[in-house]
Amino acid sequence: MAVRHREPGAERFLPERKSLTALREAARDCQGCELYRPATQTVFGEGPARAKMVLVGEQPGDVEDREGHPFVGPAGKLLDKALAAAGIERERVYLTNAVKHFKFERTGKARLHKRPSTGEMNACVPWLHAELREISAEVLVLLGSTAAQALLGTAFRVTQQRGKPIESEWARVVIATVHPSAVLRAPDAEARARAFEELVADLRVAARALHEKSK
Repeated sequence: MAVRHREPGAERFLPERKSLTALREAARDCQGCELYRPATQTVFGEGPARAKMVLVGEQPGDVEDREGHPFVGPAGKLLDKALAAAGIERERVYLTNAVKHFKFERTGKARLHKRPSTGEMNACVPWLHAELREISAEVLVLLGSTAAQALLGTAFRVTQQRGKPIESEWARVVIATVHPSAVLRAPDAEARARAFEELVADLRVAARALHEKSK
């Protein structure tokens, strides 16, 4: 019977003081799983420390890995458009990922995204837990299955629950939807337009939930 390898995990790298600044600095030296070896750097979350809304993606991509900031590549630019269409100001939300290092495979000179394993996700999730506890947002948006399963369990299915308010310990309202990269992967212009509108519709649910709380 094969023995499943268990990643050591990020817990031992977390600082005693859990401010976002302290967490970000400590995460630079994280070796909680093997993804730190090929990655350029840790890509930690960014945004207001007291943001009312947090968006969580899967992992940084190629551009994010090189620049050190979340959601600055093609998927991030599409997310900017979707947030604007939903009436959400990017500058007022906190953006982060479930996994903080870029996992990839090389094809020639290109570095192609590769989905993190469950072990890698579990190893990295203490950083996300610490971020969410520090921010204590009202609304949490989970972009894609990796983000959703990291916080809601591996049985969670975005395809079945997307756009529906969910009760969770992590925020008053949790909304799961697709990752913007899924919109970019749609097979043609018509499919991409439809997928984009569906993403915007889910983000509008999150925006309404936040607006209702502020009344």
